[in-house]
Amino acid sequence: MTSINSSEISDRRVSPWWRALAIFLLLVLLIGWAAHSSMMTQLQAQIQHAQARLVEVPQIRQVSLLLDNQQKPAMLATYNPKDGALLLQRLNDVKEGREDSMQVWAIVGDAAPRSLGVIESKYKTLQMPVKEADLQGVTELAVSAENKGGVPAGTGPSLPWLFKGWLVVKSI
Repeated sequence: MTSINSSEISDRRVSPWWRALAIFLLLVLLIGWAAHSSMMTQLQAQIQHAQARLVEVPQIRQVSLLLDNQQKPAMLATYNPKDGALLLQRLNDVKEGREDSMQVWAIVGDAAPRSLGVIESKYKTLQMPVKEADLQGVTELAVSAENKGGVPAGTGPSLPWLFKGWLVVKSI
């Protein structure tokens, strides 16, 4: 039989320093895993939030800057098909009189202008319901001053254009 020396037994024991290092590394690993999990959860929440906001953001498809007679910006028109609305923003101080209305027109080449509606608000920004089909093939938008309520359906503008501008289709 062989006898085991006490010095051999102490050589096989793990040093307290190695045990402390192993425990420390295990704690570092657990903290790293917890941080990774937390960061992934936050990243997923941020992605979901950004996707939800992207759905809410208007997807402007058509833009028109209407100019007055001096070629100064008078009105900005943008179309969002999701809302089915033409957003009009006044860029100057021209307003309708008590007996007047501003009427918005769609122009397709040399064809007769088609009315998109009458501006019913005196605010700087307003929405006008317009179907996407009403803007198909339209190259310009224009605004005329008409008698209160606008011209009868099927007739063209009775007065010259107040504002006019090209309708630009944005690439998405």
